[in-house]
Amino acid sequence: MRALLVVNPAATTTSARTRDVLIHALASEMKLEAVTTEYRGHAKDLGRQAAESKDIELVVALGGDGTVNEVVNGLLHQGPDPDRLPRLAVVPGGSTNVFARALGLPNEPVEATGALLDALRDGTERTVGLGIAAGTPGTEDEAVPSRWFTFCAGFGFDAGVIGRVEQQRERGRRSTHALYLRQAMRQFLDEPHRRHGMITLERSGEDPVSDLVMSIVCNTSPWTYLGNRPVYASPKASFETGLDVLGLSRMSTAAVARYATQLLTSSPERGPHGKHALSLHDLTDFTLHSKVPLPLQMDGDHLGLRTSVTFTGVRRALRVIV
Repeated sequence: MRALLVVNPAATTTSARTRDVLIHALASEMKLEAVTTEYRGHAKDLGRQAAESKDIELVVALGGDGTVNEVVNGLLHQGPDPDRLPRLAVVPGGSTNVFARALGLPNEPVEATGALLDALRDGTERTVGLGIAAGTPGTEDEAVPSRWFTFCAGFGFDAGVIGRVEQQRERGRRSTHALYLRQAMRQFLDEPHRRHGMITLERSGEDPVSDLVMSIVCNTSPWTYLGNRPVYASPKASFETGLDVLGLSRMSTAAVARYATQLLTSSPERGPHGKHALSLHDLTDFTLHSKVPLPLQMDGDHLGLRTSVTFTGVRRALRVIV
């Protein structure tokens, strides 16, 4: 088997020595080309080259969720074709690794590499569904190119938190759960629309849902992790179904305390719920509009401000080694 290994040298939980060990372990089982990313978007370019290659059968992403997202967008730049495209494998190297953990992989890179090699020997894989988001036709964002996401997207509050975290990381701060919690509190205190939501959700054949403060779109469950604790925003979300949405229409101090507690105590059976919580399951197409530009994130990557985003859930988008 010929494989391409895409290595993010800035992966937060792997050292250069660890990456060398992993590369040698993988190279012992396949004809491996390892490429270290050198710029933002490089992993996407490598994924696209692999998709256009006639002999690469597998692409391994060694890095965090951002690296995986770039590789997936490269592989799917001409659309999903599971039977033709190279398969994807993930060695987690980031701070959270939601996609890898949602697939059932160990969160430790050496153990995950061992599990990957076992899966390759046994020939075990699965075909997963993914989400795609694009600027809505007929709006000022219609020219925004489409982008795939593997586990989640967010419009509004949570995307603002991620934007703040990225600013802190650019200043040299490490990506930790404490950093996320601090920035979430600051985002809440500074949030200008927490009492009157700006977001409207529209889907075919249903009445619009307006005045949402934030919208979390999930392609799988859990939504994220705090350390080893899984957090379930949409417990029914699955790689085998469409997209799920959690929307909140109020973010007063009392409401935030209630929903934060529900998130921290969430389970595969129960997520946030209540009068001001909207939960939708297995959606194929829907649009989120905002009266003002709001931040958008996908797979933990802040993508700037948008006023309208159209989401599509695509079943059977990509084959993954597990």
